[in-house]
Amino acid sequence: MRILINTTKKGDVQLGRENCTNKIMKKFVISSILAACMACTLIGCSGQEEKDNTLVIYSPNSEGLIEAVIPAFEEETGIKVELQQVGTGESIKKLEAEKDDPVADVMFGGQNSHYLTNKDLFEEYVGENDGLVIEEYQNKSGIASSYTLDGSCLIVNTNLIGDIKVESYEDLLNPELKGKIATADPSNSSSAFAQLTNILLAKGGYESDEAWKFVEDLFKNIDGKVLSSSSSVYKSVADGEMVVGLSYEDPCVTLEKDGAPVKVVYPSEGTVYLPANAGIIKNAKHMDNAKKFIDYLQSQDCQDNLGLTTTNRPVLKDVQIGDIMKPISEIKTLKEDSEYVIAHKDDIVDHYKEIYTSISSEK
Repeated sequence: MRILINTTKKGDVQLGRENCTNKIMKKFVISSILAACMACTLIGCSGQEEKDNTLVIYSPNSEGLIEAVIPAFEEETGIKVELQQVGTGESIKKLEAEKDDPVADVMFGGQNSHYLTNKDLFEEYVGENDGLVIEEYQNKSGIASSYTLDGSCLIVNTNLIGDIKVESYEDLLNPELKGKIATADPSNSSSAFAQLTNILLAKGGYESDEAWKFVEDLFKNIDGKVLSSSSSVYKSVADGEMVVGLSYEDPCVTLEKDGAPVKVVYPSEGTVYLPANAGIIKNAKHMDNAKKFIDYLQSQDCQDNLGLTTTNRPVLKDVQIGDIMKPISEIKTLKEDSEYVIAHKDDIVDHYKEIYTSISSEK
């Protein structure tokens, strides 16, 4: 009887089995890694595509301004805007609360003071079109990009004014206008505060005794008729409740455009134009898209559109405006010392309060 003997040793058999198993496992692991990488790549691309297609904006702006800007920006860039309409002060509070994990990418609105006193909340970025902006309003701070200008003005009811001349701040001291001049409170209205600093600058300077004496005389003629909000000022004039109002350009020109019995007067002493700004939020999640938005705001197409379809004054040097808007070249303008005003705002407000309280106590 032949006995067949397997000449392979037991250890060799085991080793062969292990080698076979290892090869199979290696193929499985490699296949799994490749599949996972492909899945991650697809997810990453999808996520990146979604990320690159989004922009979150906080804005206090009016519906008219937003409608003139956002849809056109989305159409031109393909970027989807997520807009939260909140006041400027509320926007700053939200940015403070969210600074470790920002939700918004851009703040679309606000004056220089909102940016310069909160520099830590904004990224430095000067838009590619900033050189086209009127030099005075170019981005000198590195964080605040101008897109429109708003100037202080007077609004006059044409049905009530009669033969009274209103061409200047000085004309507001006319006794015939006593108690017929509307203003908001400079201590809680940004437009009224802008009027106050405009008057001070026009009458001699922020620290001028002569300028402050004029403010005192003016508020004596206002005769305590200080209204609760900036919108109450131009509405009261348009509605015939007051004859003259200390207001600002955009809503007043809109009323004139819409046929209300009013006219806009730029005081002959000079008008201060303050820029509305936009800025990129520090560590914004959609940084590239935020930069595209700033560039778009200062683009020729956007600025021409604002000038022709809204009553917001564009900030570019050469831009088209509608017939209702008086060219800025025909308006005497004054340059505000924004750094001084920001640093001394409390002092200016306190001085105004002292005057107002003194006038009130004399009655």
